[in-house]
Amino acid sequence: MTMQNELNTLTSSMSDLSARITALVETEGSAMPPDIYTELVAAERTIGALLRRLNRVAGRIH
Repeated sequence: MTMQNELNTLTSSMSDLSARITALVETEGSAMPPDIYTELVAAERTIGALLRRLNRVAGRIH
């Protein structure tokens, strides 16, 4: 597998994970204990930052 393909696969997987966490927070957030909600929102933000970095790296490889 080439580096570009690997980065695309990682980015796709992280995008799916991000979407799943966002959906969980949006649908179940009001029923969650506040500490769990806070941790999931923090995880969502961290994954978003990771995705931006992966996209920057993937954009530099040609």
